Amino acid sequence: MKTPDFFRRAVSAGCCWLALFLAVPTWAQPTNYARSLPELRAQLEAHLGQPRFRSALWGVKIVSLATGKTVYEHHADRLMSPASNSKLYAAALALATLGGDYQMATPIFATAKPSATGVLQGDLLISGRGDPSWNATNFWDNFAPFLAVLTNAGVRQVTGDLIADTTFFHTPRTGSGWSADDLEDSEGAEISALTLADNTVQLRVAPGEKISAPGRLTLTLPDTGIVLVNRTRTIAAGGKKHLEVHKPLGANTFFVFGELPLNAPAEWLDVPVPQPAAWFGAALKDALNRSGISIRGQVRVTAWPENPAPDATRWVQLGEVKSPPLRTLIRAFLKPSQNLETDLVFDHTGEILRGSNAPAWETSEQSAVAALENFLATNGVPADLHFDEGSGLSRNNLTSANATVALLTMMATNRWAPDYFAALPIAGVDGTLRRRMKNTPAFQNVHAKTGTLRWVNALSGYVTTAAGERLVFSLLLNRYDPPANRKRTDELDAIANWLAGFAGRTDE
Repeated sequence: MKTPDFFRRAVSAGCCWLALFLAVPTWAQPTNYARSLPELRAQLEAHLGQPRFRSALWGVKIVSLATGKTVYEHHADRLMSPASNSKLYAAALALATLGGDYQMATPIFATAKPSATGVLQGDLLISGRGDPSWNATNFWDNFAPFLAVLTNAGVRQVTGDLIADTTFFHTPRTGSGWSADDLEDSEGAEISALTLADNTVQLRVAPGEKISAPGRLTLTLPDTGIVLVNRTRTIAAGGKKHLEVHKPLGANTFFVFGELPLNAPAEWLDVPVPQPAAWFGAALKDALNRSGISIRGQVRVTAWPENPAPDATRWVQLGEVKSPPLRTLIRAFLKPSQNLETDLVFDHTGEILRGSNAPAWETSEQSAVAALENFLATNGVPADLHFDEGSGLSRNNLTSANATVALLTMMATNRWAPDYFAALPIAGVDGTLRRRMKNTPAFQNVHAKTGTLRWVNALSGYVTTAAGERLVFSLLLNRYDPPANRKRTDELDAIANWLAGFAGRTDE
């Protein structure tokens, strides 16, 4: 059996995850796990052929990494919605083209050099590049790198404005193909080249002090610009709680509706922050003032397409703030399936790879999608892919189990394969798989990306069988309405468990 290159490199590099992935499970073999390839195929065929899937769509592909042999396939060429399996493609493009060591650099410019006394006679400009990492637990720690740059440059006072420049991204505030409902939720937080705390703030909703009194609303972070309209009320103790938040399109006003029982604990809601670049600028100005660097002017935002990118030759660069390495950024969005951070990395990659002859109207997303299609074609991945954006929140994203398995197989021998593998959720351990497949052969064994939309579930990744053979798989399930006693994810997890418990070999 030939060991794939990325496993050999990992051994030489001492990667700690390798032993976990290669380990043959030590659990006792249950009787319902297949012991031969024909038995496994029959088991999978029987599962997918059940009457409850009559109106659903499946796309399944399972391949041996060791031999390249197809273990099983079912409509593997069918174009389907992958939901957050799209993130596998965004991560692969970024890692393979930019490298795991790559860091996003956010330049800080001024219209003039600071004087000997630290006075900057002019404007200060932060040129965003889409860094998704400014989400420290202590909110004010996000601004420490900016304070360090200005302190090192000798700046003590800025007489002009603080300019939050987002023109590096050629993108609207939302991803292409997102639905209007997404924009009221933190899952659809606005995209901006200057992003803070995932452009999300927590809203604390507590009951009032007496029945019929309005609830008490508190935002946990400052400077958001959010206006709250309180339509909540307190009901008798023991009543049923219910809360909803609605935001008109394009507004910064949130209407909070609902009922909370008297003396009930507070509820916490995640809400997206409108105009995140303005929030970043206001909070940075606040942080600098707190640290003794005064900004006398206003906060201004420049964005595409309203404003052209600043001419860097007319500015003085004071320094730059660097993100963590790309491998860390990818782990941060793949494990929890974080939409905004994915789209930031995807759009940044699109801008870095933008063609010199690209039209002025081409968005960052379109540039990234073009780069992805070229990347896949160059690496022999089937062309059956149609993406709007990188996170998979768009219902228009389409791919096939064939393409996803080809992508995962290709990334298994890529230079950055250990980083890619380490970023995937682990069954029963972390990320979006932390509560799934515990006490099964898949526990700590399946490393895979989930995908979830209203009528979509997906699971694609790697698994080691009971016989020690490594498999790559893609399971796509669309338009499935499960019976009351089952969850949609159960249908995918069952297949992953059967693969993990498979005691036969694919070359038998």
